[in-house]
Amino acid sequence: MTLRTRKERYRSELRAETLTAARELIQKEGYEGLTIRKLASRMDCSPMALYSYFADKQALLHALATEGFEKVAKRFDSADRDPLLAIRRILLDYIAYAEENPFEYRILFMSIEALGELEPTREDLQERNPAFGALFKLVRACIDAGALQGDPFAITTVLWTGAHGAASLLITATKFPFASRESYAKQVVDTLLSGVHNRVIAPI
Repeated sequence: MTLRTRKERYRSELRAETLTAARELIQKEGYEGLTIRKLASRMDCSPMALYSYFADKQALLHALATEGFEKVAKRFDSADRDPLLAIRRILLDYIAYAEENPFEYRILFMSIEALGELEPTREDLQERNPAFGALFKLVRACIDAGALQGDPFAITTVLWTGAHGAASLLITATKFPFASRESYAKQVVDTLLSGVHNRVIAPI
């Protein structure tokens, strides 16, 4: 192993350790408790060592979000050849991820501070957010196949926000009188798909 390879591995490992420690700190003290100095103290290193990886808190939140999006996207390896069925599977997997990882889901999508500090453009969402990008590509495939009509970004956003609403309810309203949580998720997704399938979605 070359010196350069060892340095790259060390940087990768330290970055991963930093993100893990950041998640633990947020879980303990909330977003307001996350600072580079507190994180450095938790990791028993100097703040300057962390600043070499993350310029500020916003950069740290961005890294946490990116890592979370990648984890979500890994679930989206659908074997369905029909893009509409693949979209259904993605949306159900998205909701399942929230139920299985409620704390990480809150970091990604339910913190005002995290969402407020991140400023994604449409291009960021389509190209750099693996989860949104995977859904966007399938929506484009459905449009090309004639299964959906309208603006692909608008359709993707409508589907994503609908699934987000269901996921948020499932992980916050734990005593909501669902007859079946799984059936609820399927009903939401099927209703969303029926809605975008039967109309032309205008740009937003």
